[in-house]
Order: sequence, then structure tokens, then C-alpha cells
Amino acid sequence: MSLLPSLRAKAAGLVLAVALTALAGCDRPASAGNPREALDAGAVQEAPAAGKPQDAVDITPLLQPSKKYLGVALDGAPASMDPVKSYTAMVGKQPNIIENYAAWGDQFDAAGSRLSWQNGALPYIAWEPFKTPLADIAGGSSDAYVKNFASAVQKAKVPVAISFAHEMNGHWYDWGTKSNSPEDFVKAWRRIHDIFQDRGASNVIWVWSPNIVNPVPKIPLKPYYPGDGYVDWVGMVGYWTQCCDRTFEGLYGPTMTQIRTFSAKPLVISETAAEPGKRAPAFVDELFSGVEKREDIVGLIWFNITKRADWRLEKAPTTLTQFKLRAADAAYGFDPRNP
Repeated sequence: MSLLPSLRAKAAGLVLAVALTALAGCDRPASAGNPREALDAGAVQEAPAAGKPQDAVDITPLLQPSKKYLGVALDGAPASMDPVKSYTAMVGKQPNIIENYAAWGDQFDAAGSRLSWQNGALPYIAWEPFKTPLADIAGGSSDAYVKNFASAVQKAKVPVAISFAHEMNGHWYDWGTKSNSPEDFVKAWRRIHDIFQDRGASNVIWVWSPNIVNPVPKIPLKPYYPGDGYVDWVGMVGYWTQCCDRTFEGLYGPTMTQIRTFSAKPLVISETAAEPGKRAPAFVDELFSGVEKREDIVGLIWFNITKRADWRLEKAPTTLTQFKLRAADAAYGFDPRNP
């Protein structure tokens, strides 16, 4: 064994034991996958590979867990957990994803992300590039900002889901189809992703999240897809409206059919709610039933905020009753710190 001379010099009393071990034929290399075995064999532990620190966060168990995520977007969270506590008491189950929105130029909310994680919820950021053309991001104009954001995410040492420029296939946002091409979007996404990788921010679950295709049927999704190497989850933003919707398959089916022609990544309902009205409880029932039937859907995120409509469950008693009943199912809810 190559370490015997140094061992003799440092600990003469161990020479006989080491020599006997070597003579007994124990000359195989220590298992690389067993640090304890390496120490017992007297080997020196190798330094972690570059870009893979010992305390790196492993997101793999979170990508397709055995139970479903039950997420929520709430005013005031995750800066404070008080809205989450009130929501939990109302629906009878603690959400395990907390979604919030960051405008382009905002700094990463490390404190809020840690607070979410410490309270058993995966932090989820919808990153919205207002007032910044995607072509400019793709060309590198925001590199300094993205590098700082990525470094802050890496230093947080907790898993973080990030959805950049959600609903990119719609025309209603600055980053939408009116002034940005699919090529601009893909190049911007890849550039951001690569910067995060270069900064060692491997603790990110990347969520590519188009709007459901129903309101924009002439806009194909595939040209906007950055590629499986750049995406962990495929999200779908889709709300239930009193005028038009009936079933889960009717609302999400056309989108899922398109997606499955180019990606097999896990799906998540990344933003949803039911428009207030007499059919809203039936919408909730359909939503939960649809998610349960498909193993490739990892969960849903309820938008419990007033925006264009009052989507909050607390304002619709019959909808809340149905939501509480369905959320109680054991299929929903788990601690992502121990999936």
C-alpha cells in the first residue's frame, strides 16, 4: 500500500496492524461510493469534483415523487408564513409548493425561499421579464444580473423551482408573441440556464410553463421548447371559466397532446383556479380527478389571489368545501424535505 511509509512516520504503533492487513490480501482499492470504507482502509478522501460541492442540493427525489404536490400562490408569501398558516387552516392541508412572482431586475428572495423550505414547501419563482426584450436577454444584455441571481440561488442551499417567462405562447405579456419570436425565447432560456449551471446553481428545478393552447390554437408549442436538457418540469397555466369549460380533458388535453409529441418530462399544473360561479365546485372536482388519473402529472398550484377575477377560495364557500374534500386525499401533500 502506497501510504504505509507515511503511516509509519506518523504513527509507528500502527505499522504492524497495517502490514498484517496488507499481507492478508486486503489490497483492493477502497470503494468510491463508501467514504467510511475509504477511511477505514487508510485512504485519503478526494476533494469533491469542481462544480459539485459536498453540500450540493440533490433535486432528483423532488422531480417525480410518489405523492402529488399541492401548491399555492398567496399574497404576502413567502415573505411571511402567516398567509400560509391561514390557508392551511382553511383547506385542511399544508401546501408543499409556495409560488411567488419576481419581476426582471428583482433580486432573489433568499430569505423567503429558505423560509418556505424550512416550513416544508418547495419555493417556486415565476420570473417575469417585464420591459426587457427576450432578444436582448438572449444577446447577453442581462448577463450580470442573471449571474448575481444565479449565485444567490446557489448560496441559498435549498431547492428552488424557477419558471422563466411563463405563458410565452400568449400575446398578453411583454415577453409574449406580439414582440418576441420562439427563437428569442429559446435562446434567452438556454442562456439563463447555462449561466446558472456555470455558477453551480444545480439546486434549480426548471419549469417550462406555457399557457394552455385553447385560447391560442394557432401558436404551436414545440418551437418554444428549449429541449429536455434544459427543462425538468413542463408546466401548464390553465384556468377554469364559467363560459367555456367542462372537463379536465377539455381544458388541458389539447396542450398535453402537443407536449407529448416532443417531451416526456413530468407535467405540473403550474397555475390554476376556478372562476367564481355555480359550476366552480364541479371544476375543482374535475381538476383533482384529472391530476389523480395521470401518473405523469406531479401536482397542481392554486392561484389564491385576486387578479382579473377573485380566485380566492375563501370567497366561494361551496368551492372551498369541494377543494377541502379533494385535498384531503392521501395522494396529495408530502414534506419535500423527505419525499
